Amino acid sequence: MTMTREDNNRFFDCIIVGGGHGGAQTAAALRQSGFGGTIALISAEPEVPYDRPSLSKEYLAGKKSFERMHLRPQDFWASRQVELMLGQRVTTLDAAAHVVVTDLGERFSYGKLVWAAGGEPRKLSCPGSELAGICYIRNKADCDALVEVLPDAERIVIVGGGYVGLEAAAVFREIGKEVTLVEALDRVLARVAGEPVSRFYEAEHRAHGVDIRLNCGVGSLEGASGRVKNVVLANGEKIPADIVVVGIGIIPSAGPLIEAGAEGANGVDIDEFCQTSLPDIYCIGDCARLRQGRGIRIESVQNATDQATTAAKAICGELKPYDATPWFWSNQYDLRMQTVGLNYGFDSVVTRGNPASRSFSVIYLKDGAVLALDCVNASRDYVQGRKLVDSSARIDRDALADTSKQLKELSLEAL
Repeated sequence: MTMTREDNNRFFDCIIVGGGHGGAQTAAALRQSGFGGTIALISAEPEVPYDRPSLSKEYLAGKKSFERMHLRPQDFWASRQVELMLGQRVTTLDAAAHVVVTDLGERFSYGKLVWAAGGEPRKLSCPGSELAGICYIRNKADCDALVEVLPDAERIVIVGGGYVGLEAAAVFREIGKEVTLVEALDRVLARVAGEPVSRFYEAEHRAHGVDIRLNCGVGSLEGASGRVKNVVLANGEKIPADIVVVGIGIIPSAGPLIEAGAEGANGVDIDEFCQTSLPDIYCIGDCARLRQGRGIRIESVQNATDQATTAAKAICGELKPYDATPWFWSNQYDLRMQTVGLNYGFDSVVTRGNPASRSFSVIYLKDGAVLALDCVNASRDYVQGRKLVDSSARIDRDALADTSKQLKELSLEAL
């Protein structure tokens, strides 16, 4: 394809939009795959690419400095001839002309484009949601703003019982804050884990002093002098709050792509090579929606980095379909949960080990086949369970629950 390069546009052979795990890995994988063209990475954040999941864990707790969160050494980008354009956001895309425009008014032409923009935190929309003291945890600036107000905050209300909310609750309790967690559904982690895991974490957080309110919607927020003072539940109850931390999911940052004509809903549709419906444009990570199979978005570091490698190889002419087994993790108190596989559509679970021991696994099945495992302080099950997921193994339920046998032994006995 012959590219038209407008005189007033800087041209790059590949432009990467987004400076998270996916964007950073795309740049690295392109060079590893022998890509010799020019590369630019445009990121809305002013920081070099860093480890975002640490924000709600070690960084919020003050246990890890930001410098230790850099995904690559400071000199990596220059040594790989990747031009970082930080602190600007792509707002417009002309797919036919192969041009992107940023919020600074700069225009860049590209040969290939990899969209790895992630997502923005879903905001509260109830009355009072504009008050000061309402915090989100999505980027470094969000976390820094929260850390700044923490010393003067004794009572914290967390809205949302997903991973981010629970991880933040653990951090706040460890530094002695009074924490109330409000979840609209009937259990925490309802969208990602089975009931045994949900009930275990509810019990753990309550044992650590977190006041968990289930089946509770937020009706409004009340303030004083422009700052949040109370969270008013849908039933009228008021919970005093010095700050409110919101973790209710993300909205894919895919607007410019969709406006340019890319197919997709709740993200951008991609094929097995991470290509969108637009020419020379790939999409990866949190805002990418797998067109085949389940038609879902996967929000994880693993997914972003593996899709980045798939896209980079495709750009370099090596068409290797994306076929990675998803994995996730969450640190709360002294608990490390590791998940392998996707439990979507499971119809039964097997609990392996006793949750009271604080070391157990929950195995998800569909039609008798292993879909996924949630492993709490059970790293051996996590490592060995991957083979069961990859092979959709069919194993007797009693055998799965029998901790006297390792999972690697059971994989040899698969039905």
